[in-house]
Amino acid sequence: MTFNYDVIVVGAGHAGCEAAAAAANLGSKTLLITMDMNKIAQMSCNPAVGGIAKGQIVREIDALGGYMGIVTDHTAIQFRMLNKSKGPAMWSPRSQSDRARFIECWRGILENLPNLYIWQDTVRELLLDGDTVCGVKTYMDVEFRAKSVVLTNGTFLNGLLHIGRTQLRGGRIAEPAATGLTEQLVSLGIKSERMKTGTPVRIDARSVHFDEMAEQPGENDFHKFSYMDTSHRVLKQLSCWTTFTNEACHEVLRQGLPDSPLYNGQIQSIGPRYCPSIETKIVTFADKPQHQLFLEPEGETTQEYYLNGFSSSLPLDIQLRALLQIPAFRDIQIYRPGYAIEYDFFDPTQLQHNLETKQIHNLFFAGQINGTTGYEEAGGQGLIAGINAHINCYGGEPFILGRDEAYIGVLIDDLVTKGVDEPYRMFTSRAEYRILLRQDDADMRLTEKAYKIGLAKQDRYDLLTEKRASRDAIISFAENYSIKPQYINSGLEALGTTPLSHGCKLIELIPRPQVTLENMAELVPAFREVLDKVPVSRKEEIIEAAEILIKYSGYIRREQIIADKISRLENIHIKGKFDYNSIQSLSTEARQKLTRIDPDTIAQASRIPGISPSDINILLVMLGR
Repeated sequence: MTFNYDVIVVGAGHAGCEAAAAAANLGSKTLLITMDMNKIAQMSCNPAVGGIAKGQIVREIDALGGYMGIVTDHTAIQFRMLNKSKGPAMWSPRSQSDRARFIECWRGILENLPNLYIWQDTVRELLLDGDTVCGVKTYMDVEFRAKSVVLTNGTFLNGLLHIGRTQLRGGRIAEPAATGLTEQLVSLGIKSERMKTGTPVRIDARSVHFDEMAEQPGENDFHKFSYMDTSHRVLKQLSCWTTFTNEACHEVLRQGLPDSPLYNGQIQSIGPRYCPSIETKIVTFADKPQHQLFLEPEGETTQEYYLNGFSSSLPLDIQLRALLQIPAFRDIQIYRPGYAIEYDFFDPTQLQHNLETKQIHNLFFAGQINGTTGYEEAGGQGLIAGINAHINCYGGEPFILGRDEAYIGVLIDDLVTKGVDEPYRMFTSRAEYRILLRQDDADMRLTEKAYKIGLAKQDRYDLLTEKRASRDAIISFAENYSIKPQYINSGLEALGTTPLSHGCKLIELIPRPQVTLENMAELVPAFREVLDKVPVSRKEEIIEAAEILIKYSGYIRREQIIADKISRLENIHIKGKFDYNSIQSLSTEARQKLTRIDPDTIAQASRIPGISPSDINILLVMLGR
């Protein structure tokens, strides 16, 4: 019996869920294949979504019509907006989620989406027609045919777990690894490598002395992840807790280093530099007497807590003895130890910007299979892969986001242009246009694009239109309303800001640090009337959006001018126009890298490591520019 679909998505992690949902919502008959239907969108590591730059990606996923933001809001047990002491380009939402409810919520969405079907099994091999994928075969010997296939295998491809010298084959603790696919893809000419990641011990909260830790409560304001007009934080809100390691703890950890897979040669692959294990910290930062740890809840009712900052692959007894040296953990009981995992990934420079492989048509990769780390990076890739898998079935231009349009655009361009030499994690510093890519305006940047291709639905587009009209009405009033010193100066002095010597427009006052739209509304009744017309359900969100545009308008305009200049190079297409090996005026490194990556545009070529400005000038001269 043959089963036919438009799109098959392999793997139901965060990349797979977003890919399957996007393809189905666009109209493709979609099959999601997962090893375990009860672990859809499993939060394998920290049960948190967002954080620095990652929160921006989740807001972009939501703005495009994805589900990560909606699920996170529905299952949040703590929310915080990070970096509020800095400018809005750096603000990043982060939420702890109830792990079990997160899975339940995602499964409920997927099971009820039209066009989406789920099959519980493991994929063994791809079915090919020449250099085009046409389906998959599973370990149950079932063949599924499809026009496009998206692989989102996470850490499961030949996964190997390490706890001290103990090694277990698996994609996660107590879950089997996936075999066969890597070997087939390598035989087809796709380059594979190994990476390593890790996770910490899970702690029974009943054994923790919370009175000897510092409490870290969440925030309870209007901020959330989704731009949809929905309620948020329906679950009980819980605190996180902080403590520190100490010298006694470090001494126990040092005793375990001979049995550490990271230092005894057991693990050869590269781990995430920005999320080091506790044993890496005590070696790399040997002069530090302590390292901060964050104890974070796994759910609203469970006693299971995640010890952020204590990722480890040391032997179980070393992990436990080290924890016992920390006063708050002197009676510690654990559910399971931390462990490291090695897994296969594929060099992402073998992908096009739509995440389709260059070697095999209609085959897409998304998530950790591309060398990234993090739920958010995976979800963003999955969404783009799902959209483009649908487009490959039904026709249309590839859906690609620019570096000046989205963090997702930065992420994918970095992957396919530069490749990875360690697990890739998004940071605000990777985005050259981060003032344009703020978390508050992802809907303004992206929802209309998604609406045009049919992914963002009418209700989402209507909310965008309403928000834009209300925001612009506030700005327009401020631009045109005149302020006279005699009516405003006493109020300005009360706010601690300099009084006016002459009249001005209201918009000239708002950039002052002490001034907000709300305190100006208290001083200007006509302005209060304008703010009161903003839809009540999203009033604070819209007022904040208007205030950011007013206060930072100069910076935003300046960055947009720079982005527009660079975009001209993005419009100079060079793919297929040169035989780079024959251009002797290029450096040897440039010839090799340009041939291997085959960039689409001059701008992409300029971002390839090792390509110099003189190499770019040579290409421009040859193009007659």
